[in-house]
Amino acid sequence: MNLFPIRDCLRRVGEKKIALIVYGAVFACFVVLGVCFIKTPAIYGYHYNLCDKFVDRICYSERSVVVIFFERSAGHVLLLALALSSGVNVFAVAVPMVIFVYRAYTFGGSLYIFFTVYRLSGALIVGILYLPVHLLIDAVLLCAILFSLNRAPRFSFCKHDFIEILRDFIVLGVLILLICLLEAVLLLALFHPLGNII
Repeated sequence: MNLFPIRDCLRRVGEKKIALIVYGAVFACFVVLGVCFIKTPAIYGYHYNLCDKFVDRICYSERSVVVIFFERSAGHVLLLALALSSGVNVFAVAVPMVIFVYRAYTFGGSLYIFFTVYRLSGALIVGILYLPVHLLIDAVLLCAILFSLNRAPRFSFCKHDFIEILRDFIVLGVLILLICLLEAVLLLALFHPLGNII
């Protein structure tokens, strides 16, 4: 049995083209909603704090890039584990879907903050770091959600089903680590001094 079924994962994603289009459209709609409702004071403040933390704790932090890499990787891998483990029950899949929609909504609001508050530096952060990393992570999480949606109706709590979840976790987890590594390299090359490697 192939423990690293990358080709199988790609095949299963390819089989869900319509679902990918639908969820992509939902993601885009909530990004737009995040931009549209940003003017509400409480929502504006919430998104401003998110962006401020990203700038201070990620982009221009004096912390080690290695520490940031492990923190970001752990957070995203935890979301992946939640998305894949929800495949044990049809109703449980609603949880990662809500998280996915929330990420889209806050993504839209954060884009507005970056461009209107941080202006040129915000555009640089978005174009080089925030936008590509966020979308790549969302794509991996969407794959996990699609796998769980497909698995939930037939999940039977047997060894084979748990092994399938583990295999998906390994493949998608490696992808997340590579994305976070790319983020760390970009941080080191463009935002952090060389002394912040360790």
